[in-house]
Amino acid sequence: MEYKLDEVDLTILRMMQENARINNSEIARELGMAPSAVLERVKKLEQKEVLLAYHAKVNPNAIDQKMLSFIFIKVDEIIGDEETGKLLAEIPEVLEVHDIAGDDGYMIKVRTSDSLALVSLMRNSLSRIQGVISTRTIIVLQTVKEDNKLIIPEKLN
Repeated sequence: MEYKLDEVDLTILRMMQENARINNSEIARELGMAPSAVLERVKKLEQKEVLLAYHAKVNPNAIDQKMLSFIFIKVDEIIGDEETGKLLAEIPEVLEVHDIAGDDGYMIKVRTSDSLALVSLMRNSLSRIQGVISTRTIIVLQTVKEDNKLIIPEKLN
């Protein structure tokens, strides 16, 4: 899909990425546009799947999900087969699933309450997925930066 974003679209994206709750009137004021024109732009960005979703960022410590881990998963599936990835994505504790190059087939990002919950996840969920040969787990001791914001340029070529 070709997106064809102009400088106004990019400014709207930057503003919304910084604050997804910003209203169209505030964006319009900043851009010197009518709120209805901003609303139309935002709707088009949603339709083009440039804006994919709106989220609240929840503190994982507040909901007892203190342990962050990355798990590399070696699989025996044929390259291009996505079945294992789909099954991994169904596990509630799995936040991200990445099909990666190298010896491992997938890397997943997981949040659990503690090491016992992580062990339970590995024994009761990961081990039951057919085709998983082995796993290698990295436990995060401290997060220095965790952000999903993209660098949105001033203009595209």
